[in-house]
Amino acid sequence: MQDKEEERSLINVERQLNKEGYTEDFRVTEGRLHTLNNERNKSYAPSEVTIVDFYRFEGESDPDDMSILYALETTDGVRGTISSAYGTYGDSDALEFLKQVEDLGKNLSKKNK
Repeated sequence: MQDKEEERSLINVERQLNKEGYTEDFRVTEGRLHTLNNERNKSYAPSEVTIVDFYRFEGESDPDDMSILYALETTDGVRGTISSAYGTYGDSDALEFLKQVEDLGKNLSKKNK
């Protein structure tokens, strides 16, 4: 039986998302979301991206050591993830981009069953 904290580790969540088809790694530069896969080599505006889900992780010993992992899908069907630290260590480009996506209403709400 897995420990609850272990289940929610960044690595395990990434592994599960990968199984669900979120295989691309993204980064944000110059206000656009870019694929890290050199063969695909695409970039997207906030209007071309949907936040499918997100996961927050807190550091064990330091509450300031927090990060967030986003599961994203683009208008042409590319699915992947991007992660960023919170606060002082946060990737301001990525966080600003994702805020724009949210402001456009491009985040899917999870339906509770």
